[in-house]
Amino acid sequence: GGGEPLTRLAQNMFLAAPTPSQHAALAAFTPECRGILEQRRETLKERRQVLLEGLASLGLAPDLPPQGAFYLWLDISRYSHDSQAFCERLLQEENVAITPGIDFAVRGGEHHVRIAFTNDVARLEEAVARIARFVGRL
Repeated sequence: GGGEPLTRLAQNMFLAAPTPSQHAALAAFTPECRGILEQRRETLKERRQVLLEGLASLGLAPDLPPQGAFYLWLDISRYSHDSQAFCERLLQEENVAITPGIDFAVRGGEHHVRIAFTNDVARLEEAVARIARFVGRL
């Protein structure tokens, strides 16, 4: 039929990763690039540990630490059942920006928050101190 050329074009555009992306992915497996990626993985692991240890004392550390993400999913139900309000107050009162769980989960999102560990260790330690000060007032 008349749609055959368009079907072939669509298949080439949408059914596989574009050629430049495939070449970029292959470049990620060179020894040089793997070294950089391993270094980044170690950095994120260290940052994750700083957050886990700091938040554990507040009863906020997750039971199972994430293995592949760069954020933590925290149960704040001991402090709040309104993650939106919790995050807004934390931002206003302590200048710490985290994300309310309702942005990610319909069920349970109201008493969960997501906190990324994409900042350096010093900033994460400061954030934990500010979160501790904040929840101490709740």
